[in-house]
Amino acid sequence: MRDSPPSVPPDSSDSTPSGTDRTLELRVPEMDCPSCAGKVTKSVERLDGIDDLDPRVTSGRLLVRYDPARTSESEIRDRVRAAGYQIADEDSDAGAAELSLSVPEMDCASCANKVENALAALDGVDEIETQPTSGRVTVAVDDETSADTVVDAVGSAGYEATPMDGNSDEIGFGDDDSIWRSRRAIGTAIGGAIAAVGMILAFVVPAADPTLGTVAGRPYALSQLLFIAAAAVAGAPVLRNAVYSVRNRSLDIDFLMGVGIVASVAAHHPFEGAMLAVLFSVAELLERFSMDRARNSLRELMDLSPDTATVRRDDGSTETVSADELAVGDVVVVRPGEKIPADGVVIEGQSAVDQAPITGESVPADKREGDEVFGGTIPESGYLEVEVESEADDSTIARIVRTVEDAERDQTKREQFVDRFASVYTPLVVVFALAVATLPPLLTGASWNTWFLRGLTLLVIACPCAFVISTPVSVVSGITSAARNGVLIKGGRHLETTGESDVLAVDKTGTLTTGDLSVTDVIPLEGATEADVLRRASAVERRSEHPVGRSIVGYADEQGIDGRDAGVSNFEALTGKGVRAELDGETHYVGKPDLFDGLADLEHVHATTDGGVAVVDAPDRSQCEREGCLDVLEDVVPKLERDGKTVVVVGTEDDPLGVIAVADRVRPDAEWAVSRLQEQGVRVVMLTGDNEGTARAIAEQVGIDEFHAELLPDEKLAWIEQLESESDEARVAMVGDGINDAPAMATASVGIAMGAAGTDTALETADVALMGDDLTRLPYLFDLSKTATGVIRQNIWASLAVKAVLAIGAPIGLVTVIHAVIIGDMGMSLGVTGNAMRLANVEPETPAADTGPNSPKTN
Repeated sequence: MRDSPPSVPPDSSDSTPSGTDRTLELRVPEMDCPSCAGKVTKSVERLDGIDDLDPRVTSGRLLVRYDPARTSESEIRDRVRAAGYQIADEDSDAGAAELSLSVPEMDCASCANKVENALAALDGVDEIETQPTSGRVTVAVDDETSADTVVDAVGSAGYEATPMDGNSDEIGFGDDDSIWRSRRAIGTAIGGAIAAVGMILAFVVPAADPTLGTVAGRPYALSQLLFIAAAAVAGAPVLRNAVYSVRNRSLDIDFLMGVGIVASVAAHHPFEGAMLAVLFSVAELLERFSMDRARNSLRELMDLSPDTATVRRDDGSTETVSADELAVGDVVVVRPGEKIPADGVVIEGQSAVDQAPITGESVPADKREGDEVFGGTIPESGYLEVEVESEADDSTIARIVRTVEDAERDQTKREQFVDRFASVYTPLVVVFALAVATLPPLLTGASWNTWFLRGLTLLVIACPCAFVISTPVSVVSGITSAARNGVLIKGGRHLETTGESDVLAVDKTGTLTTGDLSVTDVIPLEGATEADVLRRASAVERRSEHPVGRSIVGYADEQGIDGRDAGVSNFEALTGKGVRAELDGETHYVGKPDLFDGLADLEHVHATTDGGVAVVDAPDRSQCEREGCLDVLEDVVPKLERDGKTVVVVGTEDDPLGVIAVADRVRPDAEWAVSRLQEQGVRVVMLTGDNEGTARAIAEQVGIDEFHAELLPDEKLAWIEQLESESDEARVAMVGDGINDAPAMATASVGIAMGAAGTDTALETADVALMGDDLTRLPYLFDLSKTATGVIRQNIWASLAVKAVLAIGAPIGLVTVIHAVIIGDMGMSLGVTGNAMRLANVEPETPAADTGPNSPKTN
């Protein structure tokens, strides 16, 4: 049964905007379903001068290309409102302006909480979103709140903020080495040196450690004064941040450490105060360095786009301009080894192009005149001239970067659990620390010094920094690693869910097969000729967008048969069955055999003979005296379908005119990919609208044991629901072409789109997008997702276990402040970040490189 005809995104039309056309992008948050989009587009398209409409339901955006000479932006906005929808950027009730800030030093959950508290106290701020993994803050502000006001509010929390221009170039630190040249690093080094001298005097040559004076009855030796100086120098940033924490009512690591340093010095324990200040500052620097390494993976994606482009002008001269200044219609010159600066179409030249940054393909793709190319890809051997088709901020690579950045906003279930746990854990441990420090001395007369130090140790253990960052740093590492390998994952939730999925539903056409159909057989009936069958079929199918129809039209054109001169009217696509149209005044049908139920008789027809010889071998049917008598449903269809071919019948309401067989080619890596998925424990199920015979032939060829054929789009959806209902824990992923399988993909736990590079619809709607038509990325996706899920579990439980051991050991004296800082804070933060970075080592396999199911893939 034929899949429903795919819809074509407006961007894929052959029309190109004129030089005067403009594009308007509107945020319409309430346009969140196809029905809503239909109402909005119908309202707007009533205006003259509307050249193109692209409603993007998933992101609540409407893109309108219009001629400003015939309509205006205000008229377009009026038509959107007339449909009953508000536009977010013009109405304070519908939404607010969005402001993004780069806050590089905000690199942990504690920092983010402090920034949130500072912004929450600011009038005019409606929504606050902090992303410590990428060092970014996004706020929704009203018209009266300026960017400077928001920057000052972040500054009041102790962090320097810079407004972003939308390109995200400010994310993270500019250089790893700059961390070690910062003021805090210098202060920590000086404090450490002073503390080292004090330790030598106190513990190595105590005879050289004179007592310099007495304060409040307590003697102070030179070493103790050095310890106090070390605490002051190395701990200055900690104490400053602790003040900000108090202002913002944040019970965070800076507050806890600041209290610990001051209390240690005040309680005549300057050595512990110095160690706390120096070691914690070293831990913070190492954490920042480690976090910046994580941010580098995102920065590498941004660096894919070149900074400049060479534009060829109308007079033949060339000019080097910023890539951001390129406009649609510009022609850029790209020489071998240079990066293509923007998405476009080759208008001159040919070259093998390395598309690995976008699609993850290891083999360069040959590009010539008329082929599409992507910004950030690299011609290897030839000269190209490319006509720009999208501006810099709307290119494929720009959309990938935005998607990866936005992925951090989508919290996984484990992140939500960690946040809830941390909000309870910290205050409980702080209360426990106070109790340990005060109750034993008060109730039993125990040593204040001993129990103060034990309580101080618990105070250090109270901060859950490593625990809180364990999940987001793993998610960002996994998502950016996938993006570099041509797999775009839209959020941590989808990364997690893919790893938990034990069933993968696979579409056939365009997924397991290339979707590049070709005609293999033409069987004329009832006196019609082969040319006549092709002429009629191609005339009707020329208005269809279905791959089967396009293959028939293409084959007819190759044979020199042009059906365009036929009078076609009243064309209608019959979902899942075929097409119908008036041809030369008579109704014609082209489609699956069951389309003719109740119409022409297919059980008793006659093959056209040529010189008395039947075109096809027909059995001897005694009930008919004519030559070539056959039953299409029994004699022709089963044989063709057994060979994996799709059968199309051409006819009128009264007579069948012919049978056309079309075959699709299985992707070279399909069998290998299915085998690898099954070895990973994934149950692969094929869902297709094609006939039973074709489905069985393809399933046997690629090694799929379970398939369901002749499914309409809503029946595919029903099968997804049935597969997910088989158990409470069932998770089903669905992979398809991203357009005509949209209902089933939306219903599945995870929707995966094939060949999404340059396809707006797939990038907008899919949870995961395979940028190229490469099935080897499916086993990689499941491998990465399962590895990421394991890494997240390891990080969470390791952090909890270490904190638990330290918390138990502190009250009984087995754990000191030094242990708490080095192991519980610095050690675990570095440990979880380093463990997360392992995800960058998960690489896609290929059939040639496969060494068996047990071959190692993760270093």
